Amino acid sequence: MHVLAQADLRLDANAIDYLLLAFYFVLVLGIGYLARRQVSTSLDFFLSGRSLPAWVTGLAFISANLGAIEVMGMSANGAQYGMPTAHYFWIGAVPAMLFLGIVMMPFYYGSKVRSVPEFMLRRFGKPAHLVNGISFATAQILIAGANLFLLASVVNLLLGWPIWFSVIIAAVIVLAYTALGGLSAAIYNEVLQFFVIVAALLPLTIVGLYKVGGWEGLVDKVTGGPGGAEQLSTWPGNQLTGFGSNFLSVLGLVFGLGFVLSFGYWTTNFVEVQRAMASKSMSAARRTPIIGAFPKMFIPFIVIIPGMIAGVTVTELMGENKAALMESGSAPSGATFNDALLLLMRDLLPNGMLGIAIAGLLASFMAGMAANLSSFNTVFTYDIWQAYLVKDRPDDYYLRVGRVVTAAATILAIGTAFIASTYSNLMDYLQQLFSFFNAPLFATFILGMFWKRMTPTAGWTGLVTGTAAAVTVFGLTESGVWELPGQGGAFVGAGAAFVVDIVVSVAVTYATQPKPAGQLVGLVYSLTPKETLRHSTTGEDAGWYRNPGLLAGIALAITIALNIIFF
Repeated sequence: MHVLAQADLRLDANAIDYLLLAFYFVLVLGIGYLARRQVSTSLDFFLSGRSLPAWVTGLAFISANLGAIEVMGMSANGAQYGMPTAHYFWIGAVPAMLFLGIVMMPFYYGSKVRSVPEFMLRRFGKPAHLVNGISFATAQILIAGANLFLLASVVNLLLGWPIWFSVIIAAVIVLAYTALGGLSAAIYNEVLQFFVIVAALLPLTIVGLYKVGGWEGLVDKVTGGPGGAEQLSTWPGNQLTGFGSNFLSVLGLVFGLGFVLSFGYWTTNFVEVQRAMASKSMSAARRTPIIGAFPKMFIPFIVIIPGMIAGVTVTELMGENKAALMESGSAPSGATFNDALLLLMRDLLPNGMLGIAIAGLLASFMAGMAANLSSFNTVFTYDIWQAYLVKDRPDDYYLRVGRVVTAAATILAIGTAFIASTYSNLMDYLQQLFSFFNAPLFATFILGMFWKRMTPTAGWTGLVTGTAAAVTVFGLTESGVWELPGQGGAFVGAGAAFVVDIVVSVAVTYATQPKPAGQLVGLVYSLTPKETLRHSTTGEDAGWYRNPGLLAGIALAITIALNIIFF
């Protein structure tokens, strides 16, 4: 990255761009300040007092996921692998989001848990709760570091400040509004950020397509490039998975990404679930991920396609450079695929538009990082501090702890930003983290929710051995014992974590004592009264367009159609 800034990668921003950026920051901090006035209890700070309408939480749900890693990472993936990257949306997100809305949300919202680890505590007891709390907190700090690194990269390219200084400045801004207003500030800012991101990326895509001669022009250029025509169709996606065999590649995508990584992420990732939990009713909570699925399925067109355009038009990423990059991770110019979007902005956007685009990027990084921080402070305060370290204090004590923890998390994220800086495509790093943390949690979760016999001991042993399996696969691929280029290593690691977790959990369950059935009401599907899982259909929840099942059906039909069109 340092080589780049010294080359010709400075973004040529002028006074109007800086003015737009300054206006945006004033707006963001203003929202944080206004939200603070509504924060009087810890429930307000951590869960917005459960008062927000479904369209707000639905957009925040997607925006929390539209962090730097999503925007820069997916465009990096677009430049490197092309259209197969759409699997992260159409196979690796939408089906799981619909499942979360239809099956899982009634549980979360109905049992009034404040976090996923709290669900683990009630279902499996303290050891599983503590293991999950620590692993989740670690994951959030590592992911916040990746968001922070990309945020600092933009500041570095814009102002020429050194990366370490940019990292600190970026961290201070996010900390300011998250510590001020808690989850409400994060959520309202995420809705604003969603529109800013779209306003930045849509014109970039249109101008880019115009430059290459429309879709046909892009097809010709990609076909003639080092990636070849394979980058234009989503299946079988061999370049993305690293498998030579079409069958194994499809299996890796459907089971590794589409089932384990995707369901593991969307159904147990408290960053996302926390947004739905802030809704004002069970019906709104169920609709939150389903409403989010509609914009989600179209986001590939404004993040992957600009990446593909950058791959065939930006001098630093074309031809020989791109071939060298795909082979070794670094091009002669010093560019990496992470820079695809920034380089495209540099080449295509006039001043004024550049200011909006940079605000959009900064918005996406701050949305992602604020989401990591607001979920870290909830889990750390409730599930580690209050549960194991300092119990039975008044509510305002925990509210203060939440704010201090937010600051501490920011400092830790500055440290982990430097781990992220070692990857030329941050999506590789992110999928690796998900295989460690989300895949085993999903296995334990699903088994515990649908199998009442599963015991507390099985809960924590499954989690620990599942994580160990994913780490082992990572070790084998990193040391070269197992050759898996692309993101295949993460898909295999996730599959291994899932299978090992299930096998160990079943074995341990039959050797240990289960909890009495009376303690599992509301936590296991078969023992929960069906009426508690139903949502109201009157008043604010009336109308066919507010029916979660119907909305989910429409979303699924559109997703299947997109898969067929880009087959």
